[in-house]
Amino acid sequence: MVSRGLASSVPDHPRMAPAMPGAVRTTPISTWQAGDAVQGFALVRRKELRQDKAGRSYLDLELADASGSIAAKAWSDSAALAQEFAAHDFVKFRGLVQSYKEQLQLKVDNCRRANEADRADGFDEAQLVPTTREDIDQLWRRLEELLDGQLRRPLSRRLAAETLEIHGAALRVHPAAKAIHHAYLGGLLEHVVSMLGLAVRICDHYGELDRDLVVLGVLFHDLGKLSELGAMPVNDYTPVGRLVGHIILGRDLLRERAAAIEGFPEELRLQLEHLILSHQGRKEFGSPVEPMTPEAIALHMIDDLDSKLAVLRGLKDNAAGPGFVWARSLDRFVWLAEDATTDPGAELPAGVAAPPE
Repeated sequence: MVSRGLASSVPDHPRMAPAMPGAVRTTPISTWQAGDAVQGFALVRRKELRQDKAGRSYLDLELADASGSIAAKAWSDSAALAQEFAAHDFVKFRGLVQSYKEQLQLKVDNCRRANEADRADGFDEAQLVPTTREDIDQLWRRLEELLDGQLRRPLSRRLAAETLEIHGAALRVHPAAKAIHHAYLGGLLEHVVSMLGLAVRICDHYGELDRDLVVLGVLFHDLGKLSELGAMPVNDYTPVGRLVGHIILGRDLLRERAAAIEGFPEELRLQLEHLILSHQGRKEFGSPVEPMTPEAIALHMIDDLDSKLAVLRGLKDNAAGPGFVWARSLDRFVWLAEDATTDPGAELPAGVAAPPE
């Protein structure tokens, strides 16, 4: 959250220039528009000192608050500015929002590490950690309802219950990824609940699918990220995350939980292991094996759909307006249209016929 009433208090550090003239935006990052002069506090999610093609150095940043994040560049005195703070620090900043290649970007004028004295100006770490827009308690209740309503086998229900008892606290708040999708506090829970909603519909449509396998596959497929990634606000790879990865870590977690349940069927455990190991679909995408069962194919498709649509939502949140935007993780341009109206009384565009009664 960008602090309010900050304009008069910004020049409290030798590196901070006089306040910018004119109105200054003091709203969350998600509400910024091109042309806004902004100042306040943010979390540094990424920081790198780089050079452009002409050899000029600049500071390449990603700044975030609870509402979202924005790419940022600091061109003036960038080498010295880079010494003022580190990645994952909370900072006090000032800059101008610009549009670059159809995406919003912040041109940073000044930035330094936030300190205790800044609390008088509204500095609050809790307001600066990117967080799901959903209510976490409601997401958790929905998770429990879906598992309780969909799992049929007693041992499946026990596996899910004991897993949530042990790992539930971390699952509630962990990010689902470092950057690509659901990369915020509560993101993993949001991702799992969204996928479970899709899984129920897929299993209703394709009656031949083993519902318990698909539902448990959704629950377990990314649980290895609890060890692969650090918790917010750091959200970076741990040593075991780099060296082993969430897929194997998730498979090991399943083995541990299944071994703790007397009489847990070996075939069920093996099928669940395959779901975890194959959920990214292709070996070149990180899966050691590719989906070989109907349930594994379904899980991969559900995960892929939910992840890609989350990427598009994130791009739209940071877009300067409708148009084509390069989606790096998808390796393609995507078209971001204006929001379609849901008003049943809205007039149709000229030349568009109404559907038959």
